[in-house]
Amino acid sequence: MNQNHSVDKIEGIHQVFYSARLALKRHASGGNVLIAVTLLALIVANLPGINQLYFDFWDQTVRLQVGDFNIFSHEGHPMSMLSFINDALMAIFFFTIGLEIKREILVGELSSFKQALLPILAAVGGMIFPVILFVLFASGSDYIGGAAIPMATDIAFSLGILGMLGRRVPLSLKIFLTTLAVVDDIGGIVVIAIFYSAHINIMLLFYAVLLLLFLVLGSAMRIQSKMFYLAIGGVIWFLFLNSGIHPTIAGVLVAFAVPAKPVFAPKKYIKSIRKAIKNFNAEEDDLLNRRSILNRDQMDWLKQVESASDKVISPLQDLEDSLHPVVNYLIIPLFAFANAGIFLLDMSPSMVIEGLSLAIIFSLVIGKLSGIFLFSWATVKLKLAPMPQHSNWKMLFSISMLGGIGFTVSLFIANLSFGDGSELSMGLLKHAKIGIVIGSLIAGILGYLLLKHTLPHELNEDPAEE
Repeated sequence: MNQNHSVDKIEGIHQVFYSARLALKRHASGGNVLIAVTLLALIVANLPGINQLYFDFWDQTVRLQVGDFNIFSHEGHPMSMLSFINDALMAIFFFTIGLEIKREILVGELSSFKQALLPILAAVGGMIFPVILFVLFASGSDYIGGAAIPMATDIAFSLGILGMLGRRVPLSLKIFLTTLAVVDDIGGIVVIAIFYSAHINIMLLFYAVLLLLFLVLGSAMRIQSKMFYLAIGGVIWFLFLNSGIHPTIAGVLVAFAVPAKPVFAPKKYIKSIRKAIKNFNAEEDDLLNRRSILNRDQMDWLKQVESASDKVISPLQDLEDSLHPVVNYLIIPLFAFANAGIFLLDMSPSMVIEGLSLAIIFSLVIGKLSGIFLFSWATVKLKLAPMPQHSNWKMLFSISMLGGIGFTVSLFIANLSFGDGSELSMGLLKHAKIGIVIGSLIAGILGYLLLKHTLPHELNEDPAEE
């Protein structure tokens, strides 16, 4: 009995570490691209002769039309290129976030309450403190509606900086930061759903809910076709877009309906492909070495292998694995390039240290650091959860500083807060972007320097954690 329990525990630990390594590999490399694209956007937006083309491009309309019906339309009006990126492409980003959250709950860090408690509570502190600090700064101002902007932690940027420190960073701290960022994403999704939905069209929302229930039924009936979930998910996205609920929420809800369990268990898969491979006998080895047209039997045998391979990988894992390169190397860089370009030549340096920009900078740098670290300290001191392995308070303080890198989701919420097109909102949006870029930059640089100073020069960890 004890032996079986130990085996299950070891398997659970390996699942968590595999999940964490997967997230680290994907997001850390994507973070480097994001940094480069952000710098490029700032340069292009301030180059005379090119910057006007840059800003005009995002106002172009986007159409995918069948007769008089334009799929990329909102309340009968075609989307601009910028709204297409922010409302359509970012729905795919939030779809992958939903897939990642579901996987983390099932087999990742969030599957173990004890392991997840520290980063969960740290994330809660990292959302509460920045909002409180922002409200103190913004009380009585016309930008109080942007209080949710400094809540987020950008997983790609923060893990990209950790990746610069290589193997000096304990895996437990990488898992802590990854889980914290995932919980932050959940908080951001809830905020978007509650505070950025207006003028609800009940009938369109009703149809969207019916289709969501249809997807859930399909999952329960073990429908494995990815096209089934993507096609119906696209319709749900359109209904959400025009119902008044922010369309990115559709991406998350559709992701939760995607099945996480494959048709075949690995053992059945192996038996199936062995049976198919046995049909290729040794006498045919010479024939198989040549590139030639397969006969019908050979095609059928290989199709059996292909079919079995599709059935041993769940739609959730397959979609997550397929979409992450698209999201990390296309959608998020494109979002950053479109939204991080700020014209700075008409601004005085004093504008950075006043008003909305200053509120966001302080909230990201001081608010996130204080909230994450103080909630982590209280959680460990109250013995609700242990300190991450191979780490100390100095390291945890440094990691908490990296939590102030808001960027992607902060820019996204800033667009929702000040994106109504009025002259006042456009000015506030510009200041919000400046605050986000500078605050994230300060948090990233300080976090890197603190970690470089506090981390050991050589890390000796248990092989199970490598």
